[in-house]
Amino acid sequence: MTRLGILISGRGSNMLALAEAVRSGHIAETEIAVVISDKPNAAGLTRANELGLQTQVVERRGRTREEHDRETVDVLRSHQVDFVCLAGYMRVLSAYFLEEFRDCILNIHPSLLPAFPGLNAQLQAIEHGVKFTGCTVHFVDETLDGGPIIAQRAIPVYEDDTEESLSARILEQEHQLYPEAVAFVVSGNYELSGRRVLLKR
Repeated sequence: MTRLGILISGRGSNMLALAEAVRSGHIAETEIAVVISDKPNAAGLTRANELGLQTQVVERRGRTREEHDRETVDVLRSHQVDFVCLAGYMRVLSAYFLEEFRDCILNIHPSLLPAFPGLNAQLQAIEHGVKFTGCTVHFVDETLDGGPIIAQRAIPVYEDDTEESLSARILEQEHQLYPEAVAFVVSGNYELSGRRVLLKR
């Protein structure tokens, strides 16, 4: 049984999508071991508790990034987590965290990476006038939204799109793509070749 740890900072809508995929068996032989938030008032914590999931708050409390990450890693280890899924977790991970879970941390980003990394990716897409954008699930490494790409999904950008309307349409796709990508990774049917994530032959 694969054990997931999910990190959130807000409403946790992608966490809920993952939880539903685990419950339905779409992500096979997997359970959510713990949901961790760095914000005690994150709406996603309430939703996770309603689903009967284990939750924990690891607040920043003015500590350094590594001090905070060490406590978070301790919680993940205590729950015997195999993979960490970032789901709207608004904190850059330290080198310590990345090394502790090397090639086992996944993130979803609202653009077709490597285009528009960082914050406000949807607004960046509109301002650049691109005709398509979307979302990307990738492994997390030391680069900003630059780790090996696991899966992507594209959607058109309409002329009358606002940041809000585009964000909402991308989010719908995120809720489908993230569970699919996690199911693929949990299956183990892949290999990393440099920056590429390939199907095992």
